[in-house]
Amino acid sequence: MRPAIMISLIIPLTAFSLAAAPQSDSRSAGNRSQQRLGQSIYRELVMLPQYDVFDNLGYRINGDSVELFGQVTKPNLKAEAERAVEGIEGVSKVVNNIEVLPPSDSDDRIRMAVYRALFSNSSLERYAMQAVPPIHIIVKNGRVSLEGVVSSQADKDLANLLASQVPGIFSVTNNLRVED
Repeated sequence: MRPAIMISLIIPLTAFSLAAAPQSDSRSAGNRSQQRLGQSIYRELVMLPQYDVFDNLGYRINGDSVELFGQVTKPNLKAEAERAVEGIEGVSKVVNNIEVLPPSDSDDRIRMAVYRALFSNSSLERYAMQAVPPIHIIVKNGRVSLEGVVSSQADKDLANLLASQVPGIFSVTNNLRVED
């Protein structure tokens, strides 16, 4: 059985940083439109039923075009993400650059071992209990990548340490970001 559904999405910084700057009414309206589009994309991707802690999705918005990227363990999830975003009003084009990870019993064992190592730790277990848990475990050919957001540098460092101690891993790349 797989852990609870998780998603890590990157909301384009330009939509937020531009919205904070003083602008004309028409430009401000365009930024609000981009923010609404980003929220719609996020909502659709969060609702994908097969998305979980071992997948990582992101997107970039450029006008009415959306680029999807990340890694998934199930090929149909790549197609589902594209279909979900294509159906959003205001999206005219979707570029699907989501990577489907190769099937591997060894990688599956590593995924579960890293999951147990991280979320059985009392300092990190709170991340597994969130409605949309922010830590994702991506494994490809024995190489682990931690993706998402944590609340402190200590949590980021602990996650890296715990993942690195799992037997059978070739390397760990810690791409976790610390909340501002």
